Amino acid sequence: MFRKNSLSFLEKFMLASSPSGYEMEAAAVFRNEISGFCDRVETDVMGNTMGILNPDAPFRVMLAGHYDEIGFQIVYIDDNGLLYFRKNGGIDKLNIPASEVEILTPRGRVPGVIGKKPIHLLSEVERNRALELENMWIDIGAETRAEAEKLVSVGDPVALKSNFRRLNENRIMSKGMDDKIGAFIVAETLRALSKRKLHVAVYGVGTVQEEVGCRGAQSSTFAIDPQVGFAIDVGFATDIPDVARTQYGDVRLGRGPMLCRSCDCNTVLGKKIRSAAGKFKIPYQECAAHRASGGTDAAIIQLARGGVATALFSIPNRYMHSQVEICDLRDAEGAVRIMTETIAALKGSEKFRPGLD
Repeated sequence: MFRKNSLSFLEKFMLASSPSGYEMEAAAVFRNEISGFCDRVETDVMGNTMGILNPDAPFRVMLAGHYDEIGFQIVYIDDNGLLYFRKNGGIDKLNIPASEVEILTPRGRVPGVIGKKPIHLLSEVERNRALELENMWIDIGAETRAEAEKLVSVGDPVALKSNFRRLNENRIMSKGMDDKIGAFIVAETLRALSKRKLHVAVYGVGTVQEEVGCRGAQSSTFAIDPQVGFAIDVGFATDIPDVARTQYGDVRLGRGPMLCRSCDCNTVLGKKIRSAAGKFKIPYQECAAHRASGGTDAAIIQLARGGVATALFSIPNRYMHSQVEICDLRDAEGAVRIMTETIAALKGSEKFRPGLD
């Protein structure tokens, strides 16, 4: 199980809000934590944060977990002080009405709620279809446009209200589990590797803007130019009703991280990962990715420059892209252990050529 201090870091990290393009709160928590054990920590112009171990080694390994999350942005303030907004990332419209939110302003967070017409005033047709975002608004309690404009501005990012909690010893709930749990795993893997003898350089990156096109991974991978890349994200847990295992596999919370097989994943690296898991008896779940390629930082890392040997670790997640995502700490711990042993065993001379190595 994770150290007490690591769990405190996790809670603080999850409570930091970080809509895509506005990841500063989460980045500051991540940067502060990894500064305690990395040889070097850098933040680039995009907002990616890189913790570096053994930086002089020519063979470079990259770990990437994105710390941006879905959210909104204010586009208009009406005469009654109500705020209209657009989505920022993959929003599920069914989950949005009556949500508590926080507008992130230079002066701090401003609380609000997402409002809509009461059900009593809806027509029969309106009651049976999802509302469009244009028919919702954010209410911050202001009575006029002037009063609202003293607190918020057009363009301010909006996050779902922070709500991290431990449900029991192993399971945790929070908005933004996708993918601060992955960035947390990056930090904890750096922590573990900082105590090991390394033959390779390790770049642990908290990436930005994944939810709007994996943009942070693109710029950071180009800058690092790694030979090996691990992307850590969340995947669909199928241990809930009405999810077809015949389509998405049998994936359960607490059974270990998902080791994905797809066009994004190098087969030679995959064998090394599974060998390390077997050697140290670390549970994992095999996963055929639900699409041939794309959807995570792994695809972007793989195609950088002349190509990168890439692997995708997915942490089983219930209720993805909602306010109440649930993950299991045992799966996160397993991912840290498998990556730590895999990377510590690298000699720095590997080629990872499918069918040849």
